[in-house]
Amino acid sequence: MYKTLLVTDEPIEAGCDDGLEKISFQSYLKDYPKLNEPRIRLINLCNTEKYLSRGYYCSLLAESRNHLVFPSVRTINDMRGGARTLTAQQLELNNKDLAALAPLLSGNFLVFMGSAEIPELQKIATKVFRRYTVPILEIGYELDSGEITIKRASFSDLSASQQAKFFNIIEKKGPYTRSSGRKKELRWDMAILVNDQEPVPPSNKRAIGKFVKAAEKLGIRASVLNADQLLDINHFDALFIRETTAINHHSYRLACEAEANGLIVIDDPDSILRCCNKVFLHDAFSYKKIPSLQTEIVSDNSQATHLALEALFDYPMVLKMPEGSFSLGVFKACNRAELRANLALLLQGSALVLVQEYLYTDYDWRIGVLNGRPLYACRYYMAPNHWQIYNPQSKRNFSGGFETLATYEVPKEVLDIALRACKLVGSGLYGVDIKVSNDKAYVIEVNDNPSIEHKIEDAWLGEELYMQIMSEFHRRLELRGR
Repeated sequence: MYKTLLVTDEPIEAGCDDGLEKISFQSYLKDYPKLNEPRIRLINLCNTEKYLSRGYYCSLLAESRNHLVFPSVRTINDMRGGARTLTAQQLELNNKDLAALAPLLSGNFLVFMGSAEIPELQKIATKVFRRYTVPILEIGYELDSGEITIKRASFSDLSASQQAKFFNIIEKKGPYTRSSGRKKELRWDMAILVNDQEPVPPSNKRAIGKFVKAAEKLGIRASVLNADQLLDINHFDALFIRETTAINHHSYRLACEAEANGLIVIDDPDSILRCCNKVFLHDAFSYKKIPSLQTEIVSDNSQATHLALEALFDYPMVLKMPEGSFSLGVFKACNRAELRANLALLLQGSALVLVQEYLYTDYDWRIGVLNGRPLYACRYYMAPNHWQIYNPQSKRNFSGGFETLATYEVPKEVLDIALRACKLVGSGLYGVDIKVSNDKAYVIEVNDNPSIEHKIEDAWLGEELYMQIMSEFHRRLELRGR
């Protein structure tokens, strides 16, 4: 749990009875660090415009004292010298977003610790605050150029009502304010990243709740957050991603940011990078001689390519987008016309497409692996009247049945190649998809963000599945130290 200090150039006048601890820079310089102090979150409200100013030294001293400080010295340097500009593309805002927001952006608006003073502008505020983690920002929008302008705002320039609003946000509406009535003091803080809008999330709500309870038993306070709520990654000791990952996505960027700041991260950035792209996996499987389905990587839709593929494979062929999940971006071509049409579609979004031999089985194995050891095992059966375990075109029969087994019931060959495949990726939490035909096992892919749902993957281990995953976080946190 963090104790929050607000540091200003000069002492704040009495009369702000909001329960926040506000001190002057002079007090912070002389009175800190203190013996046996709790973890400190410091909000630096001093003027940071000038190099070697009080504001600059406030953040510099905070970093040397291992206090979590906003803004960091690096951010101060990035913001020095006037306004910064970001394009809508850099902020991942589409034309629809800008059209909806444009009427509200006729003038500049303030952002207090990531919270916009105009609620409709919160989306922009959140995205800007992630790039420039400054306590008070002033944001504007140039309609003609479509650029977002960002500059640091001074606390001393705020009106009395704006200062009161700022304090209110810090005290009551901050992103990680917790109840003071909690009896049990926990050592670690974990963020569990979810997406409430995701139609097929990796974990359902019951499973997320069981992760939270398992974490608490091990001294870890787990907060379940959407990406828009995860403004302050440094508040946490660990990040557990339970949202479908992708490279060009906030899940990957948050994983990178968390790892760079010393958090324990599952899925770690390398695992996301390697698992999300099937081109990497295919190449790695080939190099390490891990049995997998025959695959060709193609980059064009020419007749020569069609003829070459037909010389290698019989119809049907399976075509895959290198990055995709839950059977999205995967097509079956039963003839030349379908091959041409599906290649044309996939090559619009990717320079490379994987073409793979078709192997139908009644079910796919999924072996859950954590830090190089098998954790759980499932058989996922094909969706009704479909050739994959997921059928994105059907709402009623989206997926097939399943069977959860103890790992010791899994054929040895299946377990062995699952573990070998995971060694190519890393030491995180993975789900390895395997087909077995004529007593031979083939790795299909390794998933960095495997499904763990209540009453499915936990059907054999029950609560122990969640405890084992949280125990791995606990082990890594202990090795990292406080």
